[in-house]
Amino acid sequence: MLGCLILLMTKDQIQILLGEKIVKLRKDKGLKQIDLAHKLDIEDSALRRIEKGRTNCSLWLLHRISEALEVSLSDLVNFKE
Repeated sequence: MLGCLILLMTKDQIQILLGEKIVKLRKDKGLKQIDLAHKLDIEDSALRRIEKGRTNCSLWLLHRISEALEVSLSDLVNFKE
C-alpha cells in the first residue's frame, strides 16, 4: 500500500519527506548540521538544501547519509512513520 502512495507523491513531496527524516535522525544522534555535513564531506549549505527538500540526492549520497546516521538505506527512505 505504501508503494502505491509513494507513486502518487510528487518529487517535491518525496524530497521534503526525506529532508524531514534526515533532520529527525540527525537530531536523534545529537549531530549539528555542520557535523553531519563534515562527515559526508559536503558543504553545510548542500546539506541544508537536502534537509529543506530543495534538492535531489543521488543514490550514492543517500547511502553515505544512511551510513553516517547509522541506519539502513531502506530505513532512511521509509516514510511510513
